[in-house]
Amino acid sequence: MQQLREYKRFWFVIVLGAIALWLQFVNHQAGWAQILVTVLGVFLALLMFIDMVKTLRSGKFGVDLLAITAVIATLAVSEYWAALIVLLMLTGGDALEDFAARRANSELQELLNNSPQTAHRAVGDDIADVAINEVVVGDRLLVRPGEVMPVDGTLLTGPTTVNEASLTGEARPIDKQVGETVMSGSVNGEASIYLRADQTADNSQYQNIVRLVKQAESQPAKFVRMADRYAVPFTLLAYVIAGIAWGFSGDPVRFAEVLVVASPCPLILAAPIALISGMSRASRNGIIVKTGTTLEKLAQVKTFAFDKTGTITQGKLVVDQIVPVTAISQADLLQLAASAEQHSGHVLAQSLVAASTEKLLPAADVNETTAQGVQANIDGQTIRAGKAEFVTDKPVDKADKTAVYVSAAGIYQGYVSFSDKLRPEAKDTMADLHRLGVHNLVMISGDRQPIAKQIAAEVGIDQVHAECLPADKINVLAELPADQRPVAMVGDGINDAPSLATADVGIAMGAHGATAASESADAVVLKDDLTRVSAARDIAQWTMRIARQAVLIGIVICTVLMVIASFGVIPAIIGAVFQEVVDTVTILYALRARTDR
Repeated sequence: MQQLREYKRFWFVIVLGAIALWLQFVNHQAGWAQILVTVLGVFLALLMFIDMVKTLRSGKFGVDLLAITAVIATLAVSEYWAALIVLLMLTGGDALEDFAARRANSELQELLNNSPQTAHRAVGDDIADVAINEVVVGDRLLVRPGEVMPVDGTLLTGPTTVNEASLTGEARPIDKQVGETVMSGSVNGEASIYLRADQTADNSQYQNIVRLVKQAESQPAKFVRMADRYAVPFTLLAYVIAGIAWGFSGDPVRFAEVLVVASPCPLILAAPIALISGMSRASRNGIIVKTGTTLEKLAQVKTFAFDKTGTITQGKLVVDQIVPVTAISQADLLQLAASAEQHSGHVLAQSLVAASTEKLLPAADVNETTAQGVQANIDGQTIRAGKAEFVTDKPVDKADKTAVYVSAAGIYQGYVSFSDKLRPEAKDTMADLHRLGVHNLVMISGDRQPIAKQIAAEVGIDQVHAECLPADKINVLAELPADQRPVAMVGDGINDAPSLATADVGIAMGAHGATAASESADAVVLKDDLTRVSAARDIAQWTMRIARQAVLIGIVICTVLMVIASFGVIPAIIGAVFQEVVDTVTILYALRARTDR
């Protein structure tokens, strides 16, 4: 709506300006042309004054006061064509700035689409589908294989395996036994289960994520734009020069002539054009930056926080270690495990099959026990692969990470462990961010502390926060001290959506990530390449350097013109034309932000 309003103002000025030109130079009715421009100028000045009051009430400063004064002053001394030029510049700059500040259309649509809509309520032997908001605490609910847990609850039957990636971001399967709790939004495994509803839908974990995002969106961080920081001193300088010129000359026209050349073109045009140019350059590099303000913040970020799975890592469990405890070779141990698991749909089974370099052996009499493992007959031997207690009754040295244990003919043979593979570019990305002035790199993960610390050490991250749910991630960001702000958060999943919205700058890895994360973020990396994050920081810093230089060049030129105009040698209409020259210079300089260094 804001963008539409500014475009309407711009076209309103163009249309009425064209009519005024026709009245004066074609119909030779200068009086009507002046009246039309005067009414237009007073009307828009009033609208700008209302906007300025709203801006001041929000705690921000702008350049509207100077612009309003310039319009009113030129109209008061009958320099209405100069006023029209100023109006064109102002409304055109506002429309351009709003174009640069594009926003996401549907911030939470993916979260809402994926949230459970119905539940299977069980009453005795009868199963009935009910709307999710009709579930009450204590209801007995059926959850079929592959379905999303509708509410937070306690397992009445089991065991089962659940995927909590949408909540914690971690891809590893979680085994759940009877009596354990499950969270809404987690995906059930391959066995139908019954659960008792412990919470209503509105109070369950998945809906809590939606609320967290909404809350973060409604409480944006305060931020002072570069143009606003220059606005106050520039406005005061213009009024001082204009007042002195009027005071010494006694001619109010002199006041208008100074303010016309002081119209804040560099602040209104140069910065937005530099930002649009920087956004265009970012887009060419596979990074969608949604607003110009995002680039300003990104250039100032002191802390980068990263989710682990899917961001620093690839989000896929791969075979990490093969540890035999008998004379069996590593290749044979992996072959046995993969052969036994080859018909299973379990995520670890798929990883085993993908990792095996040997031909898979035929498996007969395959029997899979949910959340425990697989038993099969291979080459006349009973092979078991799965949890340690499933494959052997004897105590074994367990891996400190996700693992599949293997036994043959009742003899424990060893285990195959898994890890989430690091992105090959992760370490270089962290080094680049350090080089670009980011001294605090943080990892916030839902994974266990030892694994999170190991990953952080390998890539060069400074702080680690592990075993975090979405609300915990928000708390970590909120508790960062002032000297480590602004903060940028980088993530890829639905579970990252609240923290992306909470951070000063949210960056979503959108190549394979959830739409909810992308829409809650301020910037989206379209390519599956973490180095784009450091590239975004580099582009933001370069863009703001060019924007700052363009603004300062414009201010210096305007100041020189104000001093000259104070002696009465620049008529208002000529001053307005000079302003367009200043516009051209600052715009051409600002466009440098489109190019690489």
